[in-house]
Amino acid sequence: MAIAQTDVLTLLKPLRLWPGMLLVVLQWLFWLVVPIVAPEAVIFAVLATVACGLAVVVWWLFFSRAPWADRVGAIVLMIVAVVATKRVVHQSIANGMMGMMLFGYAIPALSLALVVWAVASRRLSSGARRASMVTAIVLACGVFTLLRTGGITGNADSDFHWRWTKTPEERLLAQQADEPPALASVPGAPAAAKTRADWPGFRGPDRDGVVRGVRIETNWSASPPVELWRRPIGPGWSSFAVLGDLLYTQEQRGDDEVVACYNVTTGKPVWKHRDAARFWESNGGAGPRGTPTLSDGRVYTFGGTGILNALDAGNGAVVWSRDAASDTKTKVPGWGFASSPLVVGDIVVIATAGTLAAYDLATGEPRWVGPKGGGGYSSPHLFTIHGVPQILLLSGTGATSVAPTDGKRLWEYPLPPGARIVQPALTADGDVLIHDGEGNAMRRIAVAQGPSGWTVEERWASEGLNPYFNDFVVHEGHAFGFTGNSLACIDLKDGERKWKGGSYGHGQLVLLPDQNLLLVLSEEGELALVGASPDRFAELARFPAIKGKTWNHPVLVGNVLLVRNGEEMAAFRVSLAGR
Repeated sequence: MAIAQTDVLTLLKPLRLWPGMLLVVLQWLFWLVVPIVAPEAVIFAVLATVACGLAVVVWWLFFSRAPWADRVGAIVLMIVAVVATKRVVHQSIANGMMGMMLFGYAIPALSLALVVWAVASRRLSSGARRASMVTAIVLACGVFTLLRTGGITGNADSDFHWRWTKTPEERLLAQQADEPPALASVPGAPAAAKTRADWPGFRGPDRDGVVRGVRIETNWSASPPVELWRRPIGPGWSSFAVLGDLLYTQEQRGDDEVVACYNVTTGKPVWKHRDAARFWESNGGAGPRGTPTLSDGRVYTFGGTGILNALDAGNGAVVWSRDAASDTKTKVPGWGFASSPLVVGDIVVIATAGTLAAYDLATGEPRWVGPKGGGGYSSPHLFTIHGVPQILLLSGTGATSVAPTDGKRLWEYPLPPGARIVQPALTADGDVLIHDGEGNAMRRIAVAQGPSGWTVEERWASEGLNPYFNDFVVHEGHAFGFTGNSLACIDLKDGERKWKGGSYGHGQLVLLPDQNLLLVLSEEGELALVGASPDRFAELARFPAIKGKTWNHPVLVGNVLLVRNGEEMAAFRVSLAGR
């Protein structure tokens, strides 16, 4: 009776609506507008969106003047609606953003629904008001049951589609009748020529993203890239390895993880090897993350669930195969195994998250397992420092260098825990450049060998170049790479930023040092030419290449440019300078 009297007295006063309306306007500005005008402030925008949602709850409970039954009932109903919706949404939304996608989107949706309902229903009868409240809250949550997401971009924007629409992978599976079946092992089948590959694997011959000995025309208005072919491809974030007129990549086809060989000139499939394995997580989608490695007539691949293959490069026949996750007793990390194999002498080395493992090239037998390094998504990198060959890996514990012969630690540089992705680089005078992980600093460290062993000293730390999962390149005393959506250049003497410019999303790039040129593949699938000069940012050309979220590294071999993402791949002929 007392509650009913209180509600009657409350209704005599008009609702205090303006604070809720103001908070929702601010919330949606933070949620939608700030990431567009200031992409580097995405984390701030997310936190501000959540804070505004909490402020809406405080306003509604304590300052709105609504009847207490409406105040408490609305909050309880919103909680129940979100919990119930979580059980029936598409798995891509339920698992998205480490399981927080629904909550992240429901907060602004429910805040808006509550305020709009409060404004629209303030003159309705008690029964109609509460019925419309239930309707508004159910609709705000229910819309998410009609959607799926194709993943998120580097800025955490979701790729929403209607739940019943087919994914690009499903459309591909429905039209792949023209492709050859998976080839079983064929002893004695002719092998690919045992010559040095044109582009042996991840980021080129030295894993540094440098294309040497090539000069291209930069006036794409007069001489744009000419499309040679284009074809759909299964999902995955693999790049290419190239040997003569054959290219190799990795992709997902339904329940099979595929190593595929295609003709460079025509794009037609040559052979495919299949493993009954599928890695999928909501943010990045399905498919392998690593890039094939070519060596001595074989192709080595590492899949998202830990399958390491040695295949004949000519026909895909299996030479040997290992379950590296089992060999190293490593669980599949949240984003999948992402290492690209590294061939050093008579071994092939992969990183199972933060742990290196080496296998005999001839037999596939394990040779050694390196020290545990926590998580991570970087690939092993071969350097020679002070005349000593060594394999460097960035992992959850920092930078660790081991001897290729036995995997024993040579030196390490501890860093705060984090999932490191970006490849290291070597300066001209032998220092090492490492990135500390998303939102953290780029560091230059000096590594030396003395009578008492190896020593490591930090020269500087800089946030002037701050990539996420986008690799950087080194050229003439400077480093060029991504900082958020833009490109940036830093001076290697002190880490000082020289310039920042452009907007390319979270893409990838390679360096053409012969003409001081960066070839950029944006996250939206556009190609761009940017000057690799410390003087200023200068974009020379831009060209639409492929559609869809593009995180894969581009490859330039001679005058053929290869690009792909998780939906399609294409080849272009670029005009060479002076021809």
